[in-house]
Amino acid sequence: MSIVSRLLSVADLDDAATADAHCDLMCGVYNPAQARIEAESVLETMKKFNASDDDYFKTRCIIIKEQRAQLAKEHLWVLWTDYFKPPHVEQFPQLHDLFWRATKAAGDAKKSNDEADAQKLLDLIDEIAEIFAETKK
Repeated sequence: MSIVSRLLSVADLDDAATADAHCDLMCGVYNPAQARIEAESVLETMKKFNASDDDYFKTRCIIIKEQRAQLAKEHLWVLWTDYFKPPHVEQFPQLHDLFWRATKAAGDAKKSNDEADAQKLLDLIDEIAEIFAETKK
């Protein structure tokens, strides 16, 4: 008997209590700081790339920058899809556009070495963080 079958046979699903949570888990597991840390790495890596004349070092910078930008994008997606809910969009109607622009900025930072692109991503994450803080009050 599989573990899932054993668990289901023990549980009486008719008597199961319904849990109501704002997000996937009880609040406190999501934070835009995760995306911000990755975006800060993107900016710092771009600075090192632009300050170097070493082609091998610059290649490593590009690889790391693209990985960090992808992680920032993924952290934003998780925050958008798992934390924010329709009542937040009602309260902050700019949320959808803000997340769209932020994830696009993460994509732009992946394919650019312009520090302004990384700074734009950081600025958008900061806007999201302000709204996030408001929802936690």
